Amino acid sequence: MSQSTTVPPVSNPGQTTDPGLTAIRPRKRRKDSGGHGEDAGAPAPLWVKIAITLLCLLWIIPVFGLAITSLRDRTDAAAAGWWSIFTGPSQLSRLTVENYVQLFQQTDMARAFVNSLAITLPATIIPILIAAFAAYAFTFMEFPFRNFLLVFIVALLVVPNQVAFAPILNIYGQFSLNGQFAAAWLAHIGFGMALATYLIRNYMATLPREIIESAKIDGATHFQTFWKLIVPMSTPALASFAIFQFLWVWNDLLVALIFIGPGENQPLTVSLVSLLGQQGQGDQLLTAGAFFTMVLPILVFLSLQRYFVRGLTAGSVKG
Repeated sequence: MSQSTTVPPVSNPGQTTDPGLTAIRPRKRRKDSGGHGEDAGAPAPLWVKIAITLLCLLWIIPVFGLAITSLRDRTDAAAAGWWSIFTGPSQLSRLTVENYVQLFQQTDMARAFVNSLAITLPATIIPILIAAFAAYAFTFMEFPFRNFLLVFIVALLVVPNQVAFAPILNIYGQFSLNGQFAAAWLAHIGFGMALATYLIRNYMATLPREIIESAKIDGATHFQTFWKLIVPMSTPALASFAIFQFLWVWNDLLVALIFIGPGENQPLTVSLVSLLGQQGQGDQLLTAGAFFTMVLPILVFLSLQRYFVRGLTAGSVKG
């Protein structure tokens, strides 16, 4: 008789036979957006925290100093720096809003604020709409010379805006646009279109094409696909460029000074430059006006900052 042999079961190499060893299995590390195997909730290194803190202080301290100086009268501001309020408690009681009262009583800053809004809002919204249509076409539509046109648009980013001022002034003069809001609108739209198309197109290229194909199967037109699918998914890119364009137009002096100039349509930047000359020794009004012009851009950036990094880094890393 042949003796039967019992073959021991072959354990799966991927299984742990000892239940006590399951507690010491190494924890899997999730990949971050850059493809590195790091724990998702790992704290940042100390040097990163120090660098970020220093960068924040480099930005906050001048703004804080400008705010304090705008609340001091001319005598106190000329006698000592703004940091003296921390060495002399009596300096705090001398802070006043008189500079802001004089600013709005003696100048046209309120009207200039409305003019800046009238220039900035259309010059921000219009290029975003046009560039979004162009980015959709470059990403999801096939047409002749598509790649060549995209490279040509990106190449426009290296052309300085100043080289176009003279011919644009001649064209505006023929149509009597100099000094009008439309002159600044067209200039900012033209100068910002290349960057807007480039940023938005890079973001749309990261969107899943399966959604576009499903929309085509359902009979959706390009406009329906763009407006109902692509635009909502491209909110980070649109918001990031909106921050760029808004800050650029709001703080712009060169375009406003050349195409609009001093007058009833002058924006805040032009009014701020002419403020010291109008008031003679009114440099205390200059600091109040400078801080006043910073309030709205800071609010816009803080309200949209969560989209800023997402919109700029989209498409730069594959993983």
